[in-house]
Amino acid sequence: MKIYWIQFLQDFVLGSKKIIVALILFTLFGFKKDKQEGVWELKKMESGIAVYTRLAENSKFKELKSVFQVKTSLSSFVALLTDFESYPQWVYRCGKSKTIKKISAQEFMHYQTVMAPWPVDNRDVVIQIKLAQDPITKVVTQKASAIADSLPALDSHVRIKTFNAQWTLTPNKNGILDVEYHLMVDPGGNIPAWLVNLAVIDGPFDTELKMKEWLFKEKYQKSKISFIKELE
Repeated sequence: MKIYWIQFLQDFVLGSKKIIVALILFTLFGFKKDKQEGVWELKKMESGIAVYTRLAENSKFKELKSVFQVKTSLSSFVALLTDFESYPQWVYRCGKSKTIKKISAQEFMHYQTVMAPWPVDNRDVVIQIKLAQDPITKVVTQKASAIADSLPALDSHVRIKTFNAQWTLTPNKNGILDVEYHLMVDPGGNIPAWLVNLAVIDGPFDTELKMKEWLFKEKYQKSKISFIKELE
């Protein structure tokens, strides 16, 4: 539900040494396709969060997976995920976030914007969100996919048409959740794929760091979601 590749673009605009080196290497050697297509590669491991990427099938953009653990309830995590109005405060570079339509307690139409650094155009995305829980394992999933044409496009934003994300929350008897997040997004516009692929790591990492703090706010810790059953 969320779009995280923008931080690299900001670094590019600001002239980061790291980015300059990447550009030089790209110029000298060209973009070499990863021979390990389909295999997850660990790109970052810090503060208990592991971030992986891999080349997605039939796409020039990389797919992301991140995993971490947190000691909290399923209801508190789902309460934060579905508190869409709070996203601008903890989701990386989220500008606006609102519920277009609440279809049920487990299904929503959601609108979100991504604030890009000048001179890159801001993005927006319309997403269909569905939550479900396995009645036996109590594993909760939240799936999100773009429904780009459900709202008129804005001249001031580039509409994201390809967005697929999933949260998987696996409860353990010790009260710890195993959290896994998958993301595949094409930001649209004229941003080169190799640039997006280099940028895909830091945004999710930043968001998940803040998420681990926000989960322990009283409003989420006291939340009880009607359709969520905790592991006994």
